[in-house]
Amino acid sequence: MDKELFEDLVQSLKEAGDIARGVSEPSRRFEMASTDVKATRESIGLSQGEFARLMRVSVKTLQNWEQHRRSPTGPAAALLKIVATSPELALRSLHG
Repeated sequence: MDKELFEDLVQSLKEAGDIARGVSEPSRRFEMASTDVKATRESIGLSQGEFARLMRVSVKTLQNWEQHRRSPTGPAAALLKIVATSPELALRSLHG
């Protein structure tokens, strides 16, 4: 490995450690507004079971999202954003 690249990586790890310990602030922070899962589901007129199948999650997971005990992350959060923004397109795409 190139010595300069290695030194950059070591410096990045030190900075990450400082941020994790609260010694330094991150240079930038991203916050995503969460989608109201229940409102999204109700707006397209699906039951919890139907919507859970559409999202490929269990009904229990969907209930946890709707009751704010858990929050969708990663691909599920992205898919929910798409469903909330363009439900017709999402439904047409997901029903194949």
